[in-house]
Amino acid sequence: MPTYLYKNLETSEIYEIKQSMKDAPLTTHPETGAAIKRVLARPGIAFKGSGFYVNDSRKEKSSEGGGGGGE
Repeated sequence: MPTYLYKNLETSEIYEIKQSMKDAPLTTHPETGAAIKRVLARPGIAFKGSGFYVNDSRKEKSSEGGGGGGE
C-alpha cells in the first residue's frame, strides 16, 4: 500500500498516511479530524550526472576513418 504525504492546513505539520491508490485523497486526518491536504513529493530516486539516458541513446559511430575494420 503506498504512503502519501498530507499537510495540516492549520499547523503546517506533515503526515505520512498509507492508503490504497484507489481511495480518494483525504480531507480530514483520520485520528484528529484536522483539515489536511495531499502534498506532492519528490520521487525517491534521482539520476544525476552524464549517465544513463545520454549513453543509452547515443548513435553508434560510423566507420568513416578506416580505423579498425576486420581486414
